Amino acid sequence: MTEMTPGHGAADRSHWPADHPAVAFGRVGVLLLNLGTPDATSYWPMRRYLKQFLSDPRVIEEPRWKWWPILNLIILTVRPSRKGKDYETIWNKERDEGPLKTITRAQAEKLSQRLNDGRIVVDWAMRYANPSTESRIRWLMDQGCDRILLLPLYPQYAAATTATACDEAFRALI
Repeated sequence: MTEMTPGHGAADRSHWPADHPAVAFGRVGVLLLNLGTPDATSYWPMRRYLKQFLSDPRVIEEPRWKWWPILNLIILTVRPSRKGKDYETIWNKERDEGPLKTITRAQAEKLSQRLNDGRIVVDWAMRYANPSTESRIRWLMDQGCDRILLLPLYPQYAAATTATACDEAFRALI
């Protein structure tokens, strides 16, 4: 916690009465949220990623009774192998991860460097797969963040992107 004292820019409380007690503020977390990427290109990690992604009712707006057999009996049987081969063509072999993970990590690191403020902690998470939104929110809280700014990295609002990313963060905070 940091005590705010007179003469510190936006935190200037010089207009407060002289006998006003000091106000303590914790750190602020900034969490960049992105869609996600499988943990590997092989069958089971691809299947796990696709199941999590395609089971989200914000992504697939079909009745569960209709979608469940299509997803589990057809899509999750065939697509993990096919999509794994597609992912292999763009996979970051140096870091052994999908490019979205590489790019999102780099954005968080650069934002942290630009902010360069010990009171602000920048991190990143994926809506589907790792690092999970819940794990990174817990980490920010462990770092002393009592406020967390969610920053979905999507160019526009859509239920299948921004809304589901925020839903997941809110679930973790409850």
